[in-house]
Amino acid sequence: MRIGIDISQISYQGTGVSRFTEGLINVILKEDNINTWIFFYSSLRNSLDPVLKEKIISSRHIVVQYKIPSTILAFLWNSLHILPIELFTGKLDLFISSDWTEPPSNCKKTTIIHDLAFTRYPETIHSKILANQKKRLYWVTKESDFIITDSLSTKNDLMHYFNFDENRIIVIYPGVNQTVLANIFTKKTLTKFHLKEPFIFTVGKIEPRKNLKRLIAAYLQLKADDSIPDLVIAGQKGWEDESDFLPKKNKKIHFLGYISDTELADLYRSCLFFIYPSLWEGFGYPIIEAMIHKAPVATSNSSSMAEIAHNSALLFDPLDIDSIAHAIKELIENKNLRLDLQKKGTIRAEDFTWSTYYQKLIHIINKNIL
Repeated sequence: MRIGIDISQISYQGTGVSRFTEGLINVILKEDNINTWIFFYSSLRNSLDPVLKEKIISSRHIVVQYKIPSTILAFLWNSLHILPIELFTGKLDLFISSDWTEPPSNCKKTTIIHDLAFTRYPETIHSKILANQKKRLYWVTKESDFIITDSLSTKNDLMHYFNFDENRIIVIYPGVNQTVLANIFTKKTLTKFHLKEPFIFTVGKIEPRKNLKRLIAAYLQLKADDSIPDLVIAGQKGWEDESDFLPKKNKKIHFLGYISDTELADLYRSCLFFIYPSLWEGFGYPIIEAMIHKAPVATSNSSSMAEIAHNSALLFDPLDIDSIAHAIKELIENKNLRLDLQKKGTIRAEDFTWSTYYQKLIHIINKNIL
């Protein structure tokens, strides 16, 4: 088969969808010696990583790259719905669209839907993104032969909000990179960001859905003395300015901005515990990443987060500041709880491998296409 897939979202470094896309590309290159994959990439300003591009070129697969702005493609494909994807990729048996655009095609189509947060919390989504997602989902529900979701939570949202046929939705949990870096330069990373152990860590794009305002409010309920670890927040800016909720002159709260994968691993492994207070997620990569690096985890009891964490994290209500504060306090004071969650999390993380994801994906493709 000739399978086309849009990998343009890999350009948004530091996001869950970028990590997902990179992991999927790598497992396809590693494991598929039968089909030909055509990787479609388009971005006006960001070039495809040259190392990854060379890996594709040197394989039996194909990469096609264009410098077309994502806004233009969204207009052509989501609004006008013109120009079949085959004009860019050549003949295909199947096309897998991204979470941003839905081009017409002459072949069968599927899409991987990571989350439908814009249906649950539209007020936390930028108006342009919200409008684009609604247009895209219209074509997805109209034209996709089947849909792949990251969780049962997202599957249920699809059925609830779009009345999509349950039998055409397949849940496959994404893989998470299980490689623990051998050389952890913890002291170097902490020195760079002027951090001292112990500290509480969270990561995510700085935007409303990540719920950092309530996290900070909960943290500030605790008595800010030397017994309370600092709060460290990593993540690039989204569409909400961090200055809107950053307490002025609070030396115990640190915004690091975008950090490298090595620095991220260092902070997971160095923190007292990891907390993820997002309002709604289709999967929640940082939960499993933290578990891989042996960090005790506290996360929201909503959407996929409780599903993914299973019984291996301390859950709280992300809409309730007191609930978040209670979870923080409990994990600070209860060493046995931290050790228990650390042990359970390490075991839970082993369930999320890219090889398993690929085997399930190719099985579903063969079943629906051949």
